[in-house]
Amino acid sequence: MEWNIENNYQEWNKEITNIEEKMKLATKVASFVKDGDTIGFGSGSTSFLAIKEIAKKISEEGISITAIPTSYEIKMLCNSLNIPTASIIEKKPDWSFDGADEVDQNGWLIKGRGAAMYKEKLNILNSEKVYILVDNTKIVDELGKKFSIPVECYPESVNYVTEQLNKLGATECALRMAKEKDGPVITENNNFIIDCKFEKIDKNLEKELKLITGVIETGLFVGYSNIEIVKVM
Repeated sequence: MEWNIENNYQEWNKEITNIEEKMKLATKVASFVKDGDTIGFGSGSTSFLAIKEIAKKISEEGISITAIPTSYEIKMLCNSLNIPTASIIEKKPDWSFDGADEVDQNGWLIKGRGAAMYKEKLNILNSEKVYILVDNTKIVDELGKKFSIPVECYPESVNYVTEQLNKLGATECALRMAKEKDGPVITENNNFIIDCKFEKIDKNLEKELKLITGVIETGLFVGYSNIEIVKVM
């Protein structure tokens, strides 16, 4: 039996900036899709547009794929578009795609404004190939100048984690608060996010952050050899 309700899962909840560039990226990644693929679906507005283009290709060409979504929002979008989904426990992605908040010249990333970086990192680590889709506003000379590094932590560890982030050299640490309600942002895994800034991001920082007890994941992605940056030409 199907739910007989209207939903708005196929609508982005706010204005999409740089939509022309993002549509070009969405069309590009849809062209990579082949029948039988298991694909890790990222989160964010660029991924949202890409998934809709993939759904169009599925319908027009009669192909079948399985998606591994990184958030409930993306899972609900897939369901509304009749794209079958699986968890990372059930299937391993053949390849994945996602967006980013910042990308530097080394291909290092900051992600996590959508609070889904844990599942995003799982997809990236388990894929042979990952396409990171970025419009020109996401490319920076030096990582961390525009966006903070999001650090997902177990709620009861938030004070300890903040203390340790300061010891590592963080210049700012702020518990991310929800705009739509009172209280902190809750991640897909029921954790908190601390947004932190560092004067310098080096190749060891991601590992150093992960060594802090209570840190579940970070939005810093450094030195991933399976990542290919896809830009608007």
